[in-house]
Amino acid sequence: MAKGFAAIPRVARYVLTNATLPAVLLEASLGKADRDGLVAADIAVKDGTIERIDKPGRRTSARKIDLDGGMVWPCFVDMHTHIDKGHIWPRQANLNGTFAAALEAVDTDRRANWTAKDIEARMEFSLRSAYAHGTALLRTHIDSAAPQHTISWPVFTKMRKRWAGRIDLQGVSLFSIGQILDETFAEDLAATLVRHGGVLGAATFMIPELDRALDRLFRLARDHKLDIDLHVDESEDPAERSLRHVADAALRHRFKGRINVAHICSLTLQEKAEQEETMARVRKAGISVVSLPMCNMYLQDRHAGRTPRWRGITLVHELTKRGVPVAVASDNTRDPFYAYGDLDMVEVLREAVRIVHFDHPFGAWPATVARIPARIIGRPDRGIISAGGPADLVLFRARDFSELLARPQGDRTVLRSGRPIDTAPPDYRELDELFR
Repeated sequence: MAKGFAAIPRVARYVLTNATLPAVLLEASLGKADRDGLVAADIAVKDGTIERIDKPGRRTSARKIDLDGGMVWPCFVDMHTHIDKGHIWPRQANLNGTFAAALEAVDTDRRANWTAKDIEARMEFSLRSAYAHGTALLRTHIDSAAPQHTISWPVFTKMRKRWAGRIDLQGVSLFSIGQILDETFAEDLAATLVRHGGVLGAATFMIPELDRALDRLFRLARDHKLDIDLHVDESEDPAERSLRHVADAALRHRFKGRINVAHICSLTLQEKAEQEETMARVRKAGISVVSLPMCNMYLQDRHAGRTPRWRGITLVHELTKRGVPVAVASDNTRDPFYAYGDLDMVEVLREAVRIVHFDHPFGAWPATVARIPARIIGRPDRGIISAGGPADLVLFRARDFSELLARPQGDRTVLRSGRPIDTAPPDYRELDELFR
């Protein structure tokens, strides 16, 4: 329970009074917001559901919990993670911090250690962390190059069942795009994704066979009714332009499913005319984007002995202005691609504000960790505060964005179905057995 809040009563009905809410995360308007997009509200909770959201001061006979202006958010949506490779840093560090070294380190660790037992232990630890921090919906990419897909996907399904009702899980395949030209692998992977309710994903690069591989991927997705979620142009090389090829393939195939792309770091380094044309095609193709600011700052423009000149993030503001849905997410945690992180969307938002300038005004940017990613991955019921919805809420002592973003918010209160949960993340010592 967050310090200073009265205990949430064990009664069927109560009201959170004097709350401050980001207006963009409310399903229904409560009137004009302040300059930072915040509104005051009372939230009535009954039997684990939000019964009503009112302007402050409505008379009620229910038990009141005065939040003293504290902020209330819906539980978070983390739409791009890698919990299958999380927490391997202690046994497989990436000491030069580069993207190429990360690929090699993960491949080495996968071949040596990625049994079902190992993956399950690390996934469980990751989900406990995300849950404690207030995440209710999480999408993870799963390394799926053969034969790893036969090991990891059954573990993922096991975890999805185990965590049902706490964190809703979605899984996406991850492999190098050229591998999809192997007909046997492609069909086996598609069958695996259908069996486990997955999304078709890959990492795209400017290989000579890129267009042919993308055609194969889109046909596979169409034939098996799969959505698409791709790692694209995670590079500081402006010649990496596979995003344009992805958009062209989507238009060429008239693809009707959801398409999301992640990273697209190199877009920021291209000529303005190239950027404009690519963004226009992305918008026309109905593609959404997720930026991973913490991991991309860590990996991109890293050269030994030289201060980085570039942040590594994509054109978040420009894409948003052009009507492309844009979210931010955690990405990797404590693995060779990113040595840090804890699947805490408050940290993601705080760092995005600093790195991407999600401020002055804050406006709709809070939606990038809640409402927007929920819509992108097909769960518009998540990431919003709505009458009739579940009382899955995160309560802060912070009363505005300055207070929220100045500190880590380790004293937050997380409500699930109206009841507070244990917000203590698991101890890293629990993983020691994996590293002996």
